[in-house]
Amino acid sequence: MAERNIDFDKVTDRRGSNCLKYDFAVRRGMPADVLPLWVADMDFKTSSYVEDALVKRARDAIFGYTEVGTEYFEAVAGWMERHHTWSPEEDWLVKTPGIVFALAMAVRAYTEAGDKVLIQQPVYYPFSEVITDNGRSIVSSDLILGEDNRYHIDFDDFEKKIRDNRIKLFLLCNPHNPVGRVWTEEELIRLGDICLKYGVIVVSDEIHNDFIFRGEHHVFASLKKEFEDMSVICTSPSKTFNLAGMLISNIFIPNRELRSDFRKQMNAAGISQLSTLGLVAAEAAYRDGEAWYGAMMDYIRENIEYVRAYADQKLKPVKMIDTEGTYLVWLDFRAAGIDAEELDRRIIYDAGLWLDSGKIFGDAGRGFQRINVACPRVILAEALERIRKVIQA
Repeated sequence: MAERNIDFDKVTDRRGSNCLKYDFAVRRGMPADVLPLWVADMDFKTSSYVEDALVKRARDAIFGYTEVGTEYFEAVAGWMERHHTWSPEEDWLVKTPGIVFALAMAVRAYTEAGDKVLIQQPVYYPFSEVITDNGRSIVSSDLILGEDNRYHIDFDDFEKKIRDNRIKLFLLCNPHNPVGRVWTEEELIRLGDICLKYGVIVVSDEIHNDFIFRGEHHVFASLKKEFEDMSVICTSPSKTFNLAGMLISNIFIPNRELRSDFRKQMNAAGISQLSTLGLVAAEAAYRDGEAWYGAMMDYIRENIEYVRAYADQKLKPVKMIDTEGTYLVWLDFRAAGIDAEELDRRIIYDAGLWLDSGKIFGDAGRGFQRINVACPRVILAEALERIRKVIQA
């Protein structure tokens, strides 16, 4: 049976489906007719194999407490082995209803109230929320935008922040959202060695690990045996197969003590079994979704190149930051000379676009906007044209 859902040019009207980015714009303080390219889900139908597996399960019409066996793990591990040359063990796996939830559990498991947790801004904004909302403090070793139009790690500052603040926990974003870096093996080893030196636990959010357009994704725990023992690896099919609403993530914790502490926090939060349909969708995606994934990646790669060409030709002085991974493009508006708050106003009310304002990713993101390019090209083209008109005006 061939994959059916690979016409990514087809526009699917998501209005009326309780879609967060279309149906809840007004509740989120946006104009009713705003064009949303903010939250990180795709405007593409998922694999038809996932669709069929869900339909088949729904026809059973019983949705009681559900668990999964070795077949589920084999599907997940098989994907990791094929795509990331990493072979996790079954007892390392802890399933959670999302990676942000897992980040929060890690903060609670590995730090105490009042502790400081290290991040690298500009970074996915829930990193900051799970730290502060749990009574911890943020320490950021900000990334540096280089002359090569890519972000880099300030390793001296990174080590100093760990040493001066007695950091116990570092939240790593790999690949990095929103700046689009795919960290190299050398960069990750250097980071890991610093964390190892000071006894820092590394929680690596690798949710975008399947969106690599340049370079290679390295699972942090795979780089050294010592890293395996001090890391929590967060993965999910939610970005790869557009399953965010299924609330299923696969967290790998090789260290038995770290895993036990993490599970205690899950128990305290009242989490045991997960969504029946989420488990079904994840297994089907990892087992049968290769053809859909390959076609989707080709389309998003072309979308990224479309944005790059458009920005070079028509959006100056706006600059697209070099995108190595993720389907989230980071646009630099600073040379346009527009205040960050005024930029937000113009994007929302003059352009009629709902993007993610760079300032929500930390002060280092002020003057930037994040745009989601996982949509039909006709929608992407319309959004870029709206930005052009605002900038030229």
